[in-house]
Amino acid sequence: MKLNELRDNPGAAPKKKRVARGPGSGKGKMGGRGIKGQKSRSGVAIKGYEGGQMPLYQRLPKRGFNKPNQKKYAVINLGIIAKYIESGKLDAGATITEDALVAAGAVRRKLDGVRVLAKGDIATKVNLEVTGASKSAVEAVEKAGGSLKVTAAAAAAE
Repeated sequence: MKLNELRDNPGAAPKKKRVARGPGSGKGKMGGRGIKGQKSRSGVAIKGYEGGQMPLYQRLPKRGFNKPNQKKYAVINLGIIAKYIESGKLDAGATITEDALVAAGAVRRKLDGVRVLAKGDIATKVNLEVTGASKSAVEAVEKAGGSLKVTAAAAAAE
């Protein structure tokens, strides 16, 4: 077998229907569009039109609201912080700031600040300084003997 002898199985790829290419094509003369009218012409966009009735997309109520100036926080869980401390990428002895988390690779970027959530366990005594934290995260860090300081910029924004 040679490359020039390769063929698809018969009927595997049906031939493309060539519309409006003469009477022998089976879709000649008006190309299956009928006679005259808006839909026989090119550039028609009447999919959402319901004959003058109020269209469905306008009858249904609008829902929700997206705040245009909302803050977007980078989120990190306590379990991930503990994992980075165990692997030696973060120093538990020093204060762990947002910049330290970014440098270690625990957070990709700061965005409007870093927010700590309580998923996972932390057994090491750590001093964290971040923009935001959940109440349960603060409790978990203090229970382990550390401290979690929320910076003033976040407190003013919340």
